[in-house]
Amino acid sequence: MSAAALPAAEATLAEQTRSVLARAVSLTVTTNGLRYDLVGLHSVNARGQVRLRLPADSLPAAHVACAPRGALAALVEFTDIAPVAVRDRVRARVTLSGWLTRSGQDAATDDVDLRLDAARVTLATQEVTVKVGLDELVLARPDPLAVDEDSLLTHLTDAHQDAVTRLADPWLLHGAVRVLPLAVDRYGITLRCEYARNQRDLRLPFPAPVREASQVGEQIQLLLAAAQVCPRRRHLPARWAGGSATARSATGWHRWAAPPRGAVRAAGTEDGGGPGDAMR
Repeated sequence: MSAAALPAAEATLAEQTRSVLARAVSLTVTTNGLRYDLVGLHSVNARGQVRLRLPADSLPAAHVACAPRGALAALVEFTDIAPVAVRDRVRARVTLSGWLTRSGQDAATDDVDLRLDAARVTLATQEVTVKVGLDELVLARPDPLAVDEDSLLTHLTDAHQDAVTRLADPWLLHGAVRVLPLAVDRYGITLRCEYARNQRDLRLPFPAPVREASQVGEQIQLLLAAAQVCPRRRHLPARWAGGSATARSATGWHRWAAPPRGAVRAAGTEDGGGPGDAMR
C-alpha cells in the first residue's frame, strides 16, 4: 500500500479523552451515593489530573474531610456535547473513578481544593466504550482545536452553511433535511447529514493536519477545491470517513480566521431517519 493510500491519522483514545476534559466547563461528581453537578468549579492540569475547588462547607468537601485517611471514593463524569443543535448532541462521555483527597485551601475565600487520583478512566462514544490507560492519559495532550471547537463549529453553521452542505457527497444529500458540522479536530471535520427518520455522520480528513484554529479555513477550502476536481469521490463509511462536495468552491474561506470562542447552542431536535436507512 502506498503512502497516499494510507488512512488519515486520527487522535488516540487518550488524546480524545484529554480533549473532552479540556473542553468541559462542567462535570458530575458522585460520592456516598449522592450526585453533584458542578459548573466552573474544576480544572485539569498538564498531566490530565482533575482538581475541584469547592466551598469548605459543601457536602463533597465535608465528606472528604470525614473520610478514612482523608480519601473518598468518587466517580467523576464529563459529557461532551456538540455545540451545534444537531440530533443526539452527546458525542462522548468520559468517566473517571478514583479517590478525592484534600490538596489545599484558599485562605481568602475559605474554598478547599480537592484532587482526584484516578484509578480507572473510560471513554464512551457512539461506537464503543473503552478503557483508557492511565499512563497514556498522562502523556497525551488535548487536540490543539479543543478549546476553540465550539466557536469554529458555530461560525461554520452561522456564516458558511452553504459551504458545509457542499462538502457532503451529492448522493448523500438526497432526502437530507440538513447538513451540519458535528466535530472538528486537527485531522479533519465530521459532518452530520440528517434525514426524516435518521442521520449519518461523515468524516472528511484534512489534506494536512492543522496546528491552530486559524488554519481550519484553508483546509476546508482545499477540501472544496478537491471536490470540484472530483465531485463523485467516495470515502469509507462512518466512522464512515467522509464524502466529497459538489463542484463549487467556497467564497471567502481564505479570509476566515477563528472567531472568539462561542457559547453552546440550544438543544437539538428529536432523533429521526430517512434514506440513510437503505445506505450501506
